[in-house]
Amino acid sequence: MALADQTFGFFIPTVTLMGVGSSKETGAQVKALGAKKALLVTDKGISAMGMADQIKQQVEAAGVAVVIFDGAEPNPTDTNVHDGVKAYQESGCDSIISLGGGSSHDCAKGVGLVIGNGGHIRDFEGVNKSTKPMPPFVAINTTAGTASEMTRFCIITNTDTHVKMAIVDWRCTPNIAINDPVLMLGKPAPLTAATGMDALTHAVEAYVSTIATPITDACALQAIKLIAEYLSPAVANGDNLEARDRMAYAEYLAGMAFNNASLGYVHSMAHQLGGFYNLPHGVCNAILLPAVSEFNAIACPKRYADIAVALGEDITGLAPLDAAHKGIAAIRKLSAAIGIPAGLKELNVKEEDLKVMAENAKKDACQLTNPRKATLDQVIGIFKAAM
Repeated sequence: MALADQTFGFFIPTVTLMGVGSSKETGAQVKALGAKKALLVTDKGISAMGMADQIKQQVEAAGVAVVIFDGAEPNPTDTNVHDGVKAYQESGCDSIISLGGGSSHDCAKGVGLVIGNGGHIRDFEGVNKSTKPMPPFVAINTTAGTASEMTRFCIITNTDTHVKMAIVDWRCTPNIAINDPVLMLGKPAPLTAATGMDALTHAVEAYVSTIATPITDACALQAIKLIAEYLSPAVANGDNLEARDRMAYAEYLAGMAFNNASLGYVHSMAHQLGGFYNLPHGVCNAILLPAVSEFNAIACPKRYADIAVALGEDITGLAPLDAAHKGIAAIRKLSAAIGIPAGLKELNVKEEDLKVMAENAKKDACQLTNPRKATLDQVIGIFKAAM
């Protein structure tokens, strides 16, 4: 939105494969990158389901050996990353495949950054701290939420401070992203709801960002429209292939938006909840989104009015601020309908932790593009409003 002395970049993977059955192309894509032996980074749940073995077989059929590392935990830690680095080095790998949601992709990005650059993953907190490329990297998505399979963002928990480190680096964008809705079928309703609200948060925060552009605006609004139509059906019936496919497009579009326009206080605050309490990121975003939006609305009411329209609300005759609040009410209604907890108290968040989390949120890179500047007391107030 600001024009003075700014250059706007646009970052996406070199190749993205979408649609039913697209994951069957994994082997050919990994081989095309020149890989001989890939580390497949995933979590124990996906490994136990047999999905990791399925991808391994497809890749090995294309002539590339695969070693499975299933040590990515929810809210992946620096320890997870360096365990993966050790597995990569000891196995003699030359490339990376990530399989899962944001946790697997972020862990794999951390592995790739350290393998490519040396040092410790903590060295890369901030913006563009790497100087060398990662190994060839294919990211296969199994949820419709984080968009980590296609972004330059990597969120890793520092196990000493329990703070989520935001790593924003164009070099950690995967070479190839794969979104096959078949891999998303049957996911539990709570996971579908949380990841879907994560995608909605990405789109909303990108649309009101201080560095939004016409390109990111188009991506964000289309994502919101798709989420408004298809998230509830996907939660209601996990085997609804059309809803899964549309949500895959929605989360990717939202990723295109925030990968380039960045985010805001919802994410800077949610990162603290995840680091302190190891809570699901999407649930934290969903609870915080209305509270942060209420705080932000006076800064850009017309933008929130646009969001209301994208959510399907009729704002005829309403002043922009009134229309904005109608859109925020629609977000609350959607969250309630799909089973998101009503407030942070339900997640056992303690008021005595709010001050330190607010202090850390004000240091988080995501808050830099929030449309309204907040004092420490105001951030604490937003946390309290979300309780």
